[in-house]
Amino acid sequence: MPADNTQLPRLGREAIAKLVANDIPDGAFVNLGIGLPVLVAKHLPKDREIILHSENGILGMGPLDPSQAADPDLINAGKQPISLLTGSSISDSVLSFTMMRGGHLDLSVLGGLEVSASGDLANWHTGAPDAIPGVGGAMDLAIGAKRAFVMMEHQTRDGRPKVVESCTLPLTGAGVVDRIYTDLAIIDVETDGLWVRAMVEGLSLAQLQERTGAALKCDPECRTLYLGEV
Repeated sequence: MPADNTQLPRLGREAIAKLVANDIPDGAFVNLGIGLPVLVAKHLPKDREIILHSENGILGMGPLDPSQAADPDLINAGKQPISLLTGSSISDSVLSFTMMRGGHLDLSVLGGLEVSASGDLANWHTGAPDAIPGVGGAMDLAIGAKRAFVMMEHQTRDGRPKVVESCTLPLTGAGVVDRIYTDLAIIDVETDGLWVRAMVEGLSLAQLQERTGAALKCDPECRTLYLGEV
């Protein structure tokens, strides 16, 4: 029976994005996937130079200046208006996907429907008969980047776990995920299993395990994510 997914303190979407942003190192070339990951751009530390890539052919994206009108020709892969920073470049899709597939990105941040204990990712098809597949460049990003972070809610709306022993949905990539950020915890995918590095305040490991479909190990230095500070 699915564990109740409403009676626990949980991080909001912006808080998850902030956690991810704080873990991106200075000088990194990063792709932020469509959906939840695009929120990360709003929280990037101002004292770090982080170069954002978009698979539609942009390297060096910045936020849209609210005082200026949006240019319909300047959008990211999610069709959101952006600006170009000093030193940015525009390329065709061939070159952009060559960057992705050739290992030139340090990090890809992707949304997820399921992540397995071995780091398999499913994020492009819900499996529902009437669902519209939306893989885009996710497979290339999951496999081509040096590291892959996944952002998602810990459970589905009906309380089923999204961190599972084995994915039941069509895979985006096998063994590609390095770290999982959810509204309950931060979990690293290691060769010896899933390690909990941080949990939301007020949450016990037993409660987290009850809402997870794969065995968890707890870092002895597991930190607490205080809702008012994230």
